[in-house]
Amino acid sequence: MAAQNAAVDSTADSVRDREIAVEQTHLDQVYRRLEEKIDEAEFLMNDAAKRGQVGTPGALAERDAQVFRAGIHLNRLNNEFEDFLFGRIDLVLGKDGERGPDGAYTSVEPADDAIREDLTADIAETLHIGRIGVLDADYAPLVIDWRAPAAAPFYRSTPKDPGRVVRRRVIRSKGRKVLGVEDDLMRPEITASLDGRELPAIGDGALMAALGRARTHSMRDIVSSIQAEQDMVIRAPAASVAEVAGGPGTGKTAVALHRAAYLLYQDRRRYSGGILIVSPTPLLVAYTEGVLPSLGEEGQVAIRALGSLVDGAEATTYDEPAVARVKGSSRMRKVLHKAVRGALELGDAPERLRVVAFGRRQELEADELNRIRQNVLSGTAPVNLLRPRARKLLLDALYSRSGGAGRHSDPELAAELRSAFDEDISTEDAFIDFLNAWWPELTPRAVLAAMADERRLGRWSRRVLNPRESRQLARSLRRVGPDGKGPLSVHDVALLDELQLLLGAPARPKRKRQLDPLDQLSGLEELMPTREETQWERAERIAAERTEYAHVIVDEAQDLTPMQWRMVGRRGRMGTWTVVGDPAQSSWTDPEEAAEARDEALGSRPRRRFTLTVNYRNPAEVAEVAARVLRLAMPGMEPPTAVRSTGLEPRFTAAGADLGAAVREETRRLLEQVDGTVGVVVAMDRRAEAAGWLADLGERAVALGSLEAKGLEYDATVVVSPAEIADESPAGLRVLYVALTRATQQLTVVSAGRDEPDADGVPALLKP
Repeated sequence: MAAQNAAVDSTADSVRDREIAVEQTHLDQVYRRLEEKIDEAEFLMNDAAKRGQVGTPGALAERDAQVFRAGIHLNRLNNEFEDFLFGRIDLVLGKDGERGPDGAYTSVEPADDAIREDLTADIAETLHIGRIGVLDADYAPLVIDWRAPAAAPFYRSTPKDPGRVVRRRVIRSKGRKVLGVEDDLMRPEITASLDGRELPAIGDGALMAALGRARTHSMRDIVSSIQAEQDMVIRAPAASVAEVAGGPGTGKTAVALHRAAYLLYQDRRRYSGGILIVSPTPLLVAYTEGVLPSLGEEGQVAIRALGSLVDGAEATTYDEPAVARVKGSSRMRKVLHKAVRGALELGDAPERLRVVAFGRRQELEADELNRIRQNVLSGTAPVNLLRPRARKLLLDALYSRSGGAGRHSDPELAAELRSAFDEDISTEDAFIDFLNAWWPELTPRAVLAAMADERRLGRWSRRVLNPRESRQLARSLRRVGPDGKGPLSVHDVALLDELQLLLGAPARPKRKRQLDPLDQLSGLEELMPTREETQWERAERIAAERTEYAHVIVDEAQDLTPMQWRMVGRRGRMGTWTVVGDPAQSSWTDPEEAAEARDEALGSRPRRRFTLTVNYRNPAEVAEVAARVLRLAMPGMEPPTAVRSTGLEPRFTAAGADLGAAVREETRRLLEQVDGTVGVVVAMDRRAEAAGWLADLGERAVALGSLEAKGLEYDATVVVSPAEIADESPAGLRVLYVALTRATQQLTVVSAGRDEPDADGVPALLKP
């Protein structure tokens, strides 16, 4: 059986390589055509320059117009030259033979005889989708512009309503090189041929094809069930919150991403405000970007990890579980509220204000300054935005002490005197220096750094955190450093976002546009005084400026802490939502607290709930082992139904004295049996150690912590010491359940002494 599976894997790998080569050949042809078009545009530019030597008004006008047209065309070609081909659709014959201006057939529905009675069909048209349209020398489409009507089926087609589409392919490329392909079959039940050869499917599409073409009715029923469940989510009304639950392997992430594409292309104007996709880890973001082609060139779709949602911040480290529980809790709101006010008094804050007014020195002592500060802080505005009020109350107090209020009975004269007083005092160096020191403009990082002082944080967190929690929190923030520039965890990023809300953000300076050398050509500056933004520049600018979105998709939502829900919620206050998750995979220790924060973020919008019930990724043999842990972690919860079997039972082995050597040996064995990747999942504090175990096994072997495995898949998985993973936190059993559901082919469990393995190497947690 193992040899048979290896042969199947080898065949699949050769098909993948062949299909990548097919797409590479097409991409090479596209780039050759692009180079021809660039040469044509440059020729027109040179020809236009020669026309200017004629000197007649008509020749000059013709030159300017030609330079303008050729310049725009050349500029666009150069700006869109890299990384622009991302999709392909293969279609059956349509009802009519009419072609649109882009060279593609216009018919949406298949012809009556396009699919034969024996469920075979011929591919009549193949369209590649990219950033701009490219025609060959005979005006046949090499690439369809993603905004063109002909490209719409790439985004709108679903297995429930496929139209003419048989296969949708996502193409991953970098520069001029195709890196990979991933297929979705819209009609998995049919056998389609292209140029006399059966149309292959790569990735999940291959599995769906095998299920859909199975001879048994039960398998076809399963495919129909998958299609119906997923299609209901994709096409759910946008006005409500779509809450999607489903266990491992049910396709939650892929469905959510296709929903993003569907919504955007159903109502592009409504979602011009942007779609935000939030993933829990950077690793999952990389996967997500491969599934959803680059729709972000106009700034519509932003894919972010939780640790990169805040501008200028990036999570690069992890917190201990006990610290993470404190930072993620809703209690941190009160701690941060006190911290931003307490941070005003740090450093060299002066205790006396001295200025000269009306020829005499005026002073405000510490007691009065403290009274003014408390008066200002009684408001609800962000602390940095309260600075103008603090300035006004200081001037009020100084004016009152100076006796200026009684100098004139005439209101106009009194107002003039007060205005002159305020202008004189507020421009004095002594007053400016005092205000800057007494009410400094705080930054979120500065406040976070201030919280690293244990005694100080103890005062700010009194009656909110217990002393031990306060000490743990302060010590974890020491890595941020006094300047606030140290490494951050994903939980720190949520705290920064909350601090930004409490402090208030200063206005951002506008970015200057650079002139293009093309703009300096003679005659062109009058027609085009500044270069237009490229699509990439516009997307970058919009992404940097945007803080709220028209639609928010939260992947692996069960892992968000209350503070992270507040951070994400601020980005969708006026938008619609799709929330995807599985309670059984939650790594947060207090689901009820998180649910309350989630409800606050989603507001009063109506909810539509969906459940995906079919696991078509994990083999039944692997799913059965994972279900043993699910029964311990979430008694009464039913796992999704696994619909395929490999005949390969999971392997259990006890490590003995040298855990690293045992893991290394099992990983090497699996690398010989599968052609893809092997993921080695360990407890979070063993990540660096595990990387050392696999150091020279090649890039196909990947070491990752238990919390990093969420949402990822590997051909084979080695789960190291289940007891260590389960004991990491109160949610450890749910985290272990996730680790055991990452394998698409084979699973090996390596036990250590803590696992109490039996004679067969099966740890106590995984016994039937």
